This record gives sequence, C-alpha cells and structure tokens, in this order.
Amino acid sequence: MNRIFTFLALSSIALFASGAIEGEVVKQSLNMSAIVMFVIFVGATLGITYWAAKRTKSAKDFYTAGGGITGFQNGMAIAGDYMSAASFLGISGLVYLKGYDGLIYSIGFLVGWPIILFMIAEPLRNLGKYTFADVASYRLRQGPIRTLAAFGSIATVILYLIAQMVGSGKLIQLLFGLQYEVAVILVGVLMVLYVTFGGMLATTWVQIVKAFLLLAGATFMAIAVMAHYDFSFGKLFSTATELKGTAIMSPGGLVSDPISAISLAVALMFGTAGLPHILMRFFTVGDAKEARKSVFFATGFIGYFYILTFIIGFGAIVLVFQNPHYLDLAKQAIDGGYPILGGNNMAAIHLSHAVGGDFFLGFISAVAFATILAVVSGLTLAGASAISHDLYASVFKKGQVDGIKEMRVSKIATVALGIVAIIMGIAFEKQNIAFVVGLAFAIAASANFPILFLSMYWKKLTTRGAVIGGSLGLATAVLLVILGPIVWVQILGNAEAIFPYKYPALFSVAVAFIGIYIFSITDNSENAKLEREAFEAQYIRSQTGIGAEGASEH
Repeated sequence: MNRIFTFLALSSIALFASGAIEGEVVKQSLNMSAIVMFVIFVGATLGITYWAAKRTKSAKDFYTAGGGITGFQNGMAIAGDYMSAASFLGISGLVYLKGYDGLIYSIGFLVGWPIILFMIAEPLRNLGKYTFADVASYRLRQGPIRTLAAFGSIATVILYLIAQMVGSGKLIQLLFGLQYEVAVILVGVLMVLYVTFGGMLATTWVQIVKAFLLLAGATFMAIAVMAHYDFSFGKLFSTATELKGTAIMSPGGLVSDPISAISLAVALMFGTAGLPHILMRFFTVGDAKEARKSVFFATGFIGYFYILTFIIGFGAIVLVFQNPHYLDLAKQAIDGGYPILGGNNMAAIHLSHAVGGDFFLGFISAVAFATILAVVSGLTLAGASAISHDLYASVFKKGQVDGIKEMRVSKIATVALGIVAIIMGIAFEKQNIAFVVGLAFAIAASANFPILFLSMYWKKLTTRGAVIGGSLGLATAVLLVILGPIVWVQILGNAEAIFPYKYPALFSVAVAFIGIYIFSITDNSENAKLEREAFEAQYIRSQTGIGAEGASEH
C-alpha cells in the first residue's frame, strides 16, 4: 500500500511539472513563487496523508478519524471545509463588482450556523454514527429513508464538485500556466489520494492547514489595505465611492426584488444545515459537548473570514480598479470600463500582488489551490460515505457487512467519484456554472435539511411523509432551476424564463415541508404508529446523549 501511495504521489507532482512546462509555452509565464509554494503545500499534505494512512485501520477511522478530533481542531477543519474558493474569490469579487450588496452572500453563508449550533450539532452527534442519514433513519424505515438521503447527498456532492473542479481548472490555468484539462486532472488525482489513503484523518488535517493559511493570508491583505487608509473605514469607503460612484454603497445591485432576496436567504441558511460534507464533520469529535464547541469555533472563524472578504473587496476597488497593470486592455477596448485580467473573481488575487508583490501573490495563489483541494476532499469523502455506508452497507446488505469490506467499497466509490468529477469538470469548462452551486444549496435545503430537522424534532413524522415530501422538494428544486433564468434563458437560449426567479429555495423548501406534513399526518399505517411511539426515546437520547457513542465522556 505504501509503495502504491508513493507512486501515485510522485505521479501527481510529475503531472503538475509536465503540465507546467507545456503551459509555459502555450499559456503564460509562470509565477515561480506560486509554483514553489504549491509544491511545498502538496508535499506537506501528501506527508499528512501518508501519516494518516498508517493510522486508518477501521471504518470508524476512515469515516470519522476515530472520533478523536477536538472541538477546536474540528471547528478549524469545518471552517476549512466551508471557506471554499467561491467564498474567498467569489465574494471578494462580488464586493469588488457590486460593493455593499456583496454582503448579502457573506451574511447568507453565515446565518445558517446558529441553526446548526443550537438545533443540529448536539442531536446529530448523539444520534448518528457516520452520516446524517443515520439520524434521519433512526426511528424510520432504513431502506427508503437512507436511499433518499444518500441520493440527496450524492446529488449535492456531485453538483458542488462540478463547480469546484471548473473553478480550480480556471484558477490554476490562469495562475500556474497549466492547461485546463491538466489542472482538473491534477486536482482529481490529489483529492482521490487524500481520501482513499488517509480517510477523514488526512482530510481533516488538510482542511486545518488550509484554514490557517487562508485566514493568515486574508488577514495580512486586510491589514495592508487598511494601513493605506490609516485604518479608517471612512477613508476607504470614500475613496471607493470616488472611483466607482455612490451606487456601490447602496443595496439592490445583486438582488432587486424581495422574493429573490428571501429565496436566496432560505437557500443559504437551510442549505448550509443540509450539506452532507459539513454534517459529517460532527461525527469526528468525541461527544456532543465537543460538537457544540466545533460549531462555536467554526462560526467565529467563518464570521471573521467574511469580514475580511468585505475589506478585501473594497481594497481591490481602491488598489486594483483603474490600475493598468491588472486590467484586461483587450477587453477594455471592446467593452469599455475597467475589466480586470481573469474577471472579477481574480480581484483578491490581483490585490495580493498590489499589497505584497510577487512573493505574496505566489502565497495567495497556492492558498487558493489549497482551498480547492481541501473542499473537494471533504465533498468526495461525504459522497463516498453515502454510497458505502448508506446504500451498500445499510440498504443492500441490511447492516450485515464488516467494517473492512465497507471501507473497501468506500475507497472504490472515492475513485469513481474522482473520475466523475474530472470528466464533469472538463465537460463543463465552457458552461455557465452559476446554477450548479445554486442547485446544490437548493437540494441540500429542500431534500436533506427538512428530513433531518423534522426527524429530530417532530413526533408525527413518518417514513411515507419523509420520502414523498423530500422527493417533492428535490424534484421542485431541480425543475425550477431548469425553468429559471440561468438555465432556460442563458444556457438553453430561450427568450424568457418560465420561472422568473434565479433562486428556487423559497418554493422548493416550502413544498418539501408541506409535503412531509400532509403525507405524515394522513399516514395511519401500523408502521407510522410505531415510528411515532419511538420518538420519545429518540428525543431523550438526542438531548442527553444517553446511549450515544462517547456518552461516558460527558
């Protein structure tokens, strides 16, 4: 096994090196600082994976790092899992483009965490073992509930992976001079290495390292920006408005009607509490107390990070906007204005060069790559766990399978997901992928969250209600995205969208909850009666931890 790991690790670095040499000819001159830091990071994380592989012996080790992660470590890892390239580059780019309205996404991504802290984390840890489907199916019929939860998880994971793979390909193509296909393959190979050999332990420490580097880099950028303006927000904002006008300090630039605003908020708030790769992290700690600590620390790290992205976005306005060094002059001649190289999502990257030169640009470029690797590793592990634990072990084998066999299936699923992610990443290169991220959050909010939440807090929930209502929410989310402006108009080329809003979550989540309610209260079967009677015992365990793994540690 160690020989295989060493061979694949060296192959991934060789793949990068060969791609870089070719990219130097056909793409752009290489940033050697970024290359060196990239190789250092990849080498360090492969070392972590090698160390973790020797400590991953059982299914519990593979899925949950043996439950030995502390609350602080897990909080940092959750932050590393959640602070994706979309957050770092996308939100700072939105602030650069739209100013004040970029806060909508920052706040939206953050407001889901109090729900997780006060209502999800502790019951989830007390009731579950490896995945959130363990909780959803605790008193309901295993087969149908786990199947629905697994498909909701897999759909969310694959959609999220597509967005991350396309983003990584474009980012690395611009920063390192690699060809797009080589960049996507490189990310796919590395994420399969981390998950297959190191499991949750390797994934956790990759996320911790990445979170530390990202927070350190973003902090330096924010301090450097504020130092230019004597640490006065008033001076920073007044300079920005002089350059871009007062509109950047007014709402309405991104979301102009209340329905869209509410729908976006619902997707970000409930979608966060339904993301399988985030929920899975609560099983890596020893008990519910550590799970609560995890969310507390994660919320602090994430909130601090989103404050930094706001400063970084305005910093890019005052230091990058109108600077000829960072402008796409060819596009400016055609479109007018001040378009920057690589588009608005590169605002933070250009700002890093403006405040720290080539060396800091290399550091931030490597951190952006680390960000993508950490997120896709967590996603891949969550998807593989849904396949191996929920479908294979619990549905197909009905629990009659040993941990070693289940872990082997999970590793096979990891490789399969890696191949799918690479293929889809290459296939979606030239597509507008904005709808993919929106659909991932909509599915998490519409299918995963309602079933998980009601299974823990509503006595009258039945298997029939959960399956039908969850399926209706899932189908509604997918259908409304297809009929909405992004897919129906921008991708399919129709003149007008059938469904007028970009964000379907307000409607699909409502359909899910209403469907679950109606089909549960009208269920008078014998199974439904037994499921309702089992609620009290489940609720006591969810709140006290009596009978849960690690309960003796309270």
